Amino acid sequence: MFLSRWLPGLANLLRYRAEWFRPDLQAGLSVAAIQIPIAIAYAQIVGLPPQVGLYACILPMMVYALVGSSRQLMVGPDAATCAMVAGAVAPLAMGDPARVAQLSVIVTVLVGLMLIAAGLARAGFIASFFSRPILIGYLNGIGLSLLAGQLGKVLGFKIEGNGFVLSLINLLERLNEIHWLTLFIGLAGLALLIWLPRRYPKLPAALVTVAIATLVAGLFGLDRFGVAVLGHVPSGMPTLAWPQTNLEEMKSLLRDALGIATVSFCSAMLTARSFAARHGYAINANHEFLALGVSNLAAGASQGFAISGADSRTAVNDMVGGKSQLVGIIAALVIALCLLLFTVPMAWIPQAALGAVLLMAGWGLIDVKSLSKIYTLSRFEFWLCILTTVGVLGVGVLPGIIIAVTLAILRLLYTIYQPTDAVLGWAPGIEGQVDIRRHKDARTVPGLVVYRFDDAILFFNADYFKMRLLDAVQKEVEARAVLFDAEAVSSIDVSGIAALREVRETLMAQGIVMGIARARGSFLRMLVRSGLAREMGSELLYGSVRAGIRAYRLWRNKVRREAAVAQ
Repeated sequence: MFLSRWLPGLANLLRYRAEWFRPDLQAGLSVAAIQIPIAIAYAQIVGLPPQVGLYACILPMMVYALVGSSRQLMVGPDAATCAMVAGAVAPLAMGDPARVAQLSVIVTVLVGLMLIAAGLARAGFIASFFSRPILIGYLNGIGLSLLAGQLGKVLGFKIEGNGFVLSLINLLERLNEIHWLTLFIGLAGLALLIWLPRRYPKLPAALVTVAIATLVAGLFGLDRFGVAVLGHVPSGMPTLAWPQTNLEEMKSLLRDALGIATVSFCSAMLTARSFAARHGYAINANHEFLALGVSNLAAGASQGFAISGADSRTAVNDMVGGKSQLVGIIAALVIALCLLLFTVPMAWIPQAALGAVLLMAGWGLIDVKSLSKIYTLSRFEFWLCILTTVGVLGVGVLPGIIIAVTLAILRLLYTIYQPTDAVLGWAPGIEGQVDIRRHKDARTVPGLVVYRFDDAILFFNADYFKMRLLDAVQKEVEARAVLFDAEAVSSIDVSGIAALREVRETLMAQGIVMGIARARGSFLRMLVRSGLAREMGSELLYGSVRAGIRAYRLWRNKVRREAAVAQ
């Protein structure tokens, strides 16, 4: 029980199945082959030496494999968080590389502590706002971003624009700069990545492709012909040390760390939930806060920088067929081994081959089939999905997601503001009550309006509820009683109670009696607390619509008898 709650990765590894090892080994090697050059490149964004990017991979990947709940998610350097770390430490470091390294460690530790605090505070509910259309739109956006970002490596030049649109424009403007030998290597890599899984599905296509390209580049010295290769990587492991700082620096870093923690969690959680949905299991958002926080502490302890969910490496893991968290441990061990022993051959990895692998990973993230299904089911959610993709491409991951989530919440509020309602009746051949507007042959009880409101009655829709109920009564010329079916009213606030009391008083002034059926939960408790239940009396509160109709008929017959006697 303890392991399942706090160390789900370890608990899963203790139940490890032998048949998982081969695909996990292949996935681990493939992830390592991609993680190494990406980590080196992202270290340069922060302004750190290439080996620091590898430091940010090894211990965090092993820690997440034990603590994390996602079987697919790979953690590591992320472009968005690296850019934010650079923005946080560069003004304070003032060009001093050693100070950049020290401040990066401090901000990484702060990010880890904030994520852990959020997990303990059970702030994982934030992830509940990421609906499936938003998840699909996010992955589509990441996939397209990967495609645009890696095309330059395959074509043989560095794309200089920031963002999807500017990168694409820069790419189109520089098509005359294509390096044809680099393009040939990239296309050959793509061909291998497509052909190998079909012909030899058990082979790790990504690893084989990179290995072949590296061997060819080394044997023929392709760098002499203008083919970009990874270049020299210093060997060795980090020396653990705690950097010094002061109060002013901490104030600045705390503010930046909060933003980095937010981006880190959103990116990791979206990726983890997306791949978990693909494989049919759930992610505990509160625990993911803790797992990502501990992983960032591990990155800081190993002299690395802030990490997040690595979408491209997660996509490679999924593409190769990784089954468990062992993939992360294998990838971390391979990276450590390469850092110690194999930095010389790593220098010959062609950038075009890595670009080809990432192009395939990006293509695998794009889900057109689900877009078609969403379009059929809900046009609003389809456009929400498209907007998320456009937002991720246009303004960045976090702003794009925030825009989509805000629109989804506004749509929800609009739905609650004007929820569906119905005047109920009975149609031949249909069991239970029906909406008389949809069933023209439905019959009603003469003199009785049975009204249903299909959502909570709160401050922003209380007047709408009042208007709709009174309109329904006015349409029944001979109305003598109203039975409010409150089964769908999950809750009611002070404004809702006031509106309900006003409706009852308005009806009483017209000589119309009002009863309530199927009141329950917080709605019933508010009726009691407000005194409205006492004012109405138990004879006007019914456990079912049928009981309310029966009571109305008895009351109507009694009134008729009294009227007959009076005559």
